[in-house]
Amino acid sequence: MGGWRDMPAEALEQQYSPSRWSRRLGSDAVIQAHMAATAAGTRRARAGTRTALHVPYGGGDAEKLDIYLPADPAGTFPVLLYIHGGYWQSLSKEESGFAAPPLVSRGVALAAVGYDTAPRGHMDAMVLQVRRSVVFLAKRFPAARGIYLCGHSAGAHLAAMVLSTDWTGYGVVPDIKGAVLVSGVYDLEPILHTYVNDALNMSREVARRNSPLLCVPAAAPAACEVLVAVAQHDSPEFRRQSQEYGQALRAAGWSVSMLDLAGVDHFDIVEKLSEDSYVLTQVILNLISRA
Repeated sequence: MGGWRDMPAEALEQQYSPSRWSRRLGSDAVIQAHMAATAAGTRRARAGTRTALHVPYGGGDAEKLDIYLPADPAGTFPVLLYIHGGYWQSLSKEESGFAAPPLVSRGVALAAVGYDTAPRGHMDAMVLQVRRSVVFLAKRFPAARGIYLCGHSAGAHLAAMVLSTDWTGYGVVPDIKGAVLVSGVYDLEPILHTYVNDALNMSREVARRNSPLLCVPAAAPAACEVLVAVAQHDSPEFRRQSQEYGQALRAAGWSVSMLDLAGVDHFDIVEKLSEDSYVLTQVILNLISRA
């Protein structure tokens, strides 16, 4: 059968260490550069945009949103929820506003969500927090022209779990028109056998029930377009996971596009969302404008 189950432990660790696949910088340096770039981009976005910062969507310390608002005061704009990566254990909303300027300038609000990262947060709780943040946005902006999700790495996993939500008990069905999943992990079982699970402490049961690949719902009647994006310099395992999840969504009737971005790695594939001319920025804007 082959696949990740047959990999030696050391090879599996390498496959799930995205920083070891960058061609730009060494493993530690690319992570530091990513944190610096996203933090600086977020500071610029806050300085140049109308914002509502630290808006609570729940009672927990981390349960807050930073909302970057376009000029339209009526609230009839589309809202994009950005869900940060960091392997469910680092980064925060403080580094998650960098993509706002190109969106806000074209009339799209960006909301950056905070959630309890590990070890304080556990996987079930993180998934629930992000789902509740989507419900909060649906209620806060009832006139919004749709909600869009954009998640990177662990954030792409959380966005994919939002797509699998049964909204029956939430009091509202959010109008999710699109999702952009960037360099994500959609099957958590391989993670159990790597260093990543040291902080997450997931059991096989927790990993399976929180694996989007294992809980793909039939496509909702309302159109929701999903873009699954991956970097040329993502690891073969990350690239495989993206391919398999995209195929699983398509098989379940979802409208799916795959985008393989040349010349970028696991980190600058999203850092460049601060740039108007970047191909993924343009793809996101086109996705929103088509709805």
